[in-house]
Amino acid sequence: MAMANLASFTSTFPSSFDKLNKSSRGVQKNFRVSTIPQVKAVQSPAESDTGRWPRQRRPQNVDGDFFVDHTCIDCDTCRWMAPQVFTRVGEMSAVYKQPSCKEDRLQALQALLSCPTSSIRTEVPPHDILEAQKTFPIPIDEKKLPGVYHCGYHSPKSYGASSYLIVHPDGNVLIDSPKFTERLARKVEEMGGVRYMFLTHKDDVADHGKWAKRFSCGRILHSGDVEACTADVETKLDGSGPWSLGQDIMLIHTPGHTEGSVCLFYKPLKILFTGDHLMMRESGLDIIEMYNRYSVGTQLDSVKKLLDLDFNWIIPGHGRRIQFKDVSEKKAVLEAFVEEKYAQYSRAKNKWH
Repeated sequence: MAMANLASFTSTFPSSFDKLNKSSRGVQKNFRVSTIPQVKAVQSPAESDTGRWPRQRRPQNVDGDFFVDHTCIDCDTCRWMAPQVFTRVGEMSAVYKQPSCKEDRLQALQALLSCPTSSIRTEVPPHDILEAQKTFPIPIDEKKLPGVYHCGYHSPKSYGASSYLIVHPDGNVLIDSPKFTERLARKVEEMGGVRYMFLTHKDDVADHGKWAKRFSCGRILHSGDVEACTADVETKLDGSGPWSLGQDIMLIHTPGHTEGSVCLFYKPLKILFTGDHLMMRESGLDIIEMYNRYSVGTQLDSVKKLLDLDFNWIIPGHGRRIQFKDVSEKKAVLEAFVEEKYAQYSRAKNKWH
């Protein structure tokens, strides 16, 4: 996976804004996924007298050791990491059931460590916190997705976005940036370090500089999303791609959420890492129009690019992972989604004009 192999080749994906012919009705959405609420991109108001975030236990928590305080930004991290403990109450997370076994407690502690705002707390200092720290990066599914890990330690700079690590024989790839901690860095070092750090878009770069310095890895970001804090990234992708990273990784330009949004397609395991391009929320697949920073129409065109791509996993920066039964189901679901969104967007444009 030498950097010299990171070359652009001609894209054959469609980019027109024509509506799809198939109807979205009747599509079977039986792929495996959990629900997700809307992700907030703002924090709770600070206390006027101190300027600090409030740290009171939310009354919506059940009695017991674990609780969520008022600084929660509703990023959903704890709810998908430990759904048997955390739920959503009043537009924030809360503990609805205290851990009842060792596995539940471990997952609750993993969520505590991953919370970007440190909003998950315990009444008594956890005696087993060090054991929980040692579990990161966490395998997503050792049988179905060997070598793919969730890094945890979500950063507030990325509003709680997830970061992932692909362990690869030609050099490991870190996808987006977790919060930098030396403890996590040592674990990643034991797993082979980081050769490339792929940044899906400008929102989720977080502590990229610290990770790059720690591992002397080559950072990759589309030039359309380069800002002052990422001006020194080693590789700036130009044009519309796609680009190849070695033999089995494809980088696909999917502008819309931002001008330089790029998805990473890991071919051997049929995974698409989507950043903020495409996610799952309570109502189904979504592109989060309210947080669009470039063009909703362009983002829909970019989703359409994915129809014929051979993947059956979506792993987003925010929200739950999606496993489709097969590629055909994935295509049917995306077709229905794109058609419905095109129709909604067209109606909205007519109102504006």
